[in-house]
Amino acid sequence: MCEPLLCLLLFISFSCFSCGFCQPQQQSSVWDDTIRFITKTKDSCTMGSSAAGNFTRLRVSCRSPSQATGRSYYCDFQGQPNQCGAYNKNPRHYFIQMMWELRKLKNACQGAKIYRPYMCRKYSDEAQMTFMTSWPKTSASKPPKPGQEQCKLAVPAVQYKPTATRKPTKPQPQPAKPLQGSASRLATEYCWKSFHGLCSYVIGWFLN
Repeated sequence: MCEPLLCLLLFISFSCFSCGFCQPQQQSSVWDDTIRFITKTKDSCTMGSSAAGNFTRLRVSCRSPSQATGRSYYCDFQGQPNQCGAYNKNPRHYFIQMMWELRKLKNACQGAKIYRPYMCRKYSDEAQMTFMTSWPKTSASKPPKPGQEQCKLAVPAVQYKPTATRKPTKPQPQPAKPLQGSASRLATEYCWKSFHGLCSYVIGWFLN
C-alpha cells in the first residue's frame, strides 16, 4: 500500500498519459467535410479550415483541369468569425456563402481582400475572413496615372510642301473703247480751219 498522497499523484499521472490531456493540443478542423467547388475557368478547388487560438484559418487549394499545364495554386485567409452568433450556430454555412463568391472568379485566389458572408455581413472586419497570402504570388499591374496615355499609336509622318504665296495682282487697265471718229476729223467737220487745233484738243478731252 502506498501513501494516500502518493497514490493520488500516480493516478493523475496515469490519467494524463492515457487520455492525452497533458499533451499539447493540435489545430482542429472547424467542420468535418471539405467544401468543394468549381471556378469560372473550371478549376477544381477545395476549402478547409482550422482553428488557431482565437483565429480561424482557411485554405483554398485549386488545380487546373488541363493535364498539359498542371497549374495549381492556393491561398490562405484568417479571421475571427466566431464573433458572429450565426457563425457559431452553423460555421459550415458561413464558408459555403463565401464559396458562392469564390466560384464566380477565374482564379479563386484573385478576388476580394475581405469576404463578408451574408449571414455575418453586419459585423466588423475582424469577424470576416481576410486574405493573408497565396502561392504562386501574382504581381498585379499598376493602373495608369490619370491623364496618362495608355498607348501611343504610331502615325506615319507626312511631309507637306509649303504652298507658294501668290502676290496680289494689280487690276489691269481695261482698253479704252474705240472713239467714234477721231477728234481731228470732228474738228475739221464742225470747226473753222483756223480753230482746228483748239477744237481737236477740246473734242479729244471730252471723248477721253
